[in-house]
Amino acid sequence: MTSVISTPEIPLPPTQDELPCDDGIPMETQRHKLQMDLLLDTLQFWLDQREHGYIGGNMFIYFSTEQARNQDFRGPDFFAVLGVPKTERKSWVVWEEGKAPNVVIELLSESTKQEDKTRKKQVYQNQMRVPEYFWYDPFNPEDWAGFALEKSEYQPLEKDEKQRYISEQLGLALVQWQGSYKGVETVWLRWETLEGELLPTERELREQAETKAQQAETKAQQAETKAEKLANKLKELGINPDEV
Repeated sequence: MTSVISTPEIPLPPTQDELPCDDGIPMETQRHKLQMDLLLDTLQFWLDQREHGYIGGNMFIYFSTEQARNQDFRGPDFFAVLGVPKTERKSWVVWEEGKAPNVVIELLSESTKQEDKTRKKQVYQNQMRVPEYFWYDPFNPEDWAGFALEKSEYQPLEKDEKQRYISEQLGLALVQWQGSYKGVETVWLRWETLEGELLPTERELREQAETKAQQAETKAQQAETKAEKLANKLKELGINPDEV
């Protein structure tokens, strides 16, 4: 008689549908929320021109089952991932997606800056292997730094001649911009092309489209006025404009 040896089933890691996606903790301030929105708002236009990619903000990232069991939540203020499908996520689960983010940005506050500069930085470097990490304090623009992963360790990035940090991963620059966003005037962190053109917000895109439409209408009116003047001149000379 042949005996059947049963092997224990190895439990599968949890999916994003089974993992918590909300810890009930709100953002620090209105400005922090707006700064996160601005980074996402402007990069969405850039992402729309590409076939693949994902951006998220204040969303949990799970990088190990141990972290999930310990409920050691990690929710960067901003992250971008290249080469992945454009589908909705409840959270970013590294073992489901097959990769960690390419870029992470944390927005500093009095209650989080120590952890953002130490423990979180170590997690992004050693456990998630995020190629580029930046931090920025919306209330203190001088507290701004960038790091790139080289030989398993973060090395500080140097600003370029325009005082920008270059993201080699995205092929874009991070720049400080003085202006108003959703009614708040301050120094904001924004995305810019390497050529120096700011990536527009949704509102700026609408305004640009309206300006172009108005310019086209003005050109059409000028052309019509010019044609009328020419027709009148021909009539004065006894020439039928329709025969010209």
